[in-house]
Amino acid sequence: MTLVLAAGTVPAYPVHLTAEPRPDHPSRGLWLVKWILVIPHGIVLALLWAAFLVLSVVAFVAILVTERYPRAIFDFNVGVLRWSWRVAYYSYGALGTDRYPPFTLQDVPDYPVHLDVDYPERLSRGLVLVKWWLLALPHYLIVAVLTSNGLRQVNDTVPAGWAWETSDGVQWAWQGGGLIALLALVAGLALLFTGRYPQGLYDLLIGLNRWVLRVAAYAGLMTDTYPPFRLDQGGGEELRDTPYREVPVREAPDGGTLDRADAVQAITRWTTGGVMTVVAGSLAVLLGLGLMGGGAALMGARQDGWVTSPTRTVQTDGYAVATQAMVLEGVALDEGLGEIRVRAENVTAGDIFVGIARAADAANYLAGVEHSVVTGPLAVNLQDVRGDATATPPEQADVWVDSASGPGLQSVEITAQPGSWVVVVMATDGSAGLRAHVDVAATLPWLTPAGGVLLAMGVVLLLGGAAAVALAVRAASTTVRE
Repeated sequence: MTLVLAAGTVPAYPVHLTAEPRPDHPSRGLWLVKWILVIPHGIVLALLWAAFLVLSVVAFVAILVTERYPRAIFDFNVGVLRWSWRVAYYSYGALGTDRYPPFTLQDVPDYPVHLDVDYPERLSRGLVLVKWWLLALPHYLIVAVLTSNGLRQVNDTVPAGWAWETSDGVQWAWQGGGLIALLALVAGLALLFTGRYPQGLYDLLIGLNRWVLRVAAYAGLMTDTYPPFRLDQGGGEELRDTPYREVPVREAPDGGTLDRADAVQAITRWTTGGVMTVVAGSLAVLLGLGLMGGGAALMGARQDGWVTSPTRTVQTDGYAVATQAMVLEGVALDEGLGEIRVRAENVTAGDIFVGIARAADAANYLAGVEHSVVTGPLAVNLQDVRGDATATPPEQADVWVDSASGPGLQSVEITAQPGSWVVVVMATDGSAGLRAHVDVAATLPWLTPAGGVLLAMGVVLLLGGAAAVALAVRAASTTVRE
């Protein structure tokens, strides 16, 4: 059944974001602690947005096949946008009210802000392939300017923003620019010092949030109408004339029809249990995908039977480069490593020597010898040790558990075993000055079984989560049809 609406005025864009014409009398100082007060909403919204992502993928497939956005999924995702808008209006998206946002996907008629999206009867199969990433790119750049912000702890080098240092030596910087948060801060300061919220600033913040949420709905596949590059400020929306149009209407229990407002409210009803089920299912889907990706990565990490580190370049003016003592104890660090391989290649002309020795034997050999010690496992940080030339060329020393020398790439392979070990790289003739490429590898025999376990767990979670999402959406769809 449909209800025919007469020609009149309706919002020009299918995403309708409205707010009270004026701020809802926010207090002078409550905004200073709202970041604490909205933590529960932040946690819930993080879960809801995970479900939003999963359901949007389902909607993507449905649109490709049927040209329709499943109504139950549409209502859920609109509810997530609506919830996000209420929290933003209460907190640092506008600071427009001190009334705490309700925990619901539904519209709350007496709350000062509202959001709704016109349900599209048909959506383009072609646009759904490109609008969320290619066509929306210009808007993404603008949204990044409006929303990307943060007060962050930084290192000595500050890439952007204003930075200052606290008394304890920690540097902080406002990075990214985020216009909405910055303007909300200005509004908060105005409230703090004057007790008044500048009306022009309020209208601007509403307009900026409207822009962001229009883009969110477009990227969420809810409409094919491209978001306008227009800043519609204030709580209302610009209106335009429209011809007659038809809106689905649900039958009332007594056999009559509901008016449009009641029909919309009835259509958009998700139960608490349904919301919890779809959120749990979506988290299971995302976790399952993560485990499947991790399992596949583990199973594919070995190349020619080895898991190899990135190649690092070591350089010294001394006579050798040695690692710090590496202690292998317990199953994880000896049996778990399997075979260990160390490879080294002289960057300049000349032969190269690479050897592995117990830490005590290597220390005796390098005692009094000028050399460098590798101190960082991820980055090659070298600590120079002063001394003289080595008295014995490395090939003639009897301290090595295994060693290799000669031109080109040299490789040493041993079975991991308990103890404290040192790798030494130097010129074969024991001369000073060395620049070499080095990498380390291990067989990690447990890697493939562990990857298989993760992959299996991921499949189970993915299927279970998908089933939970399907059941929740089916239940919501059944409610819509009743």
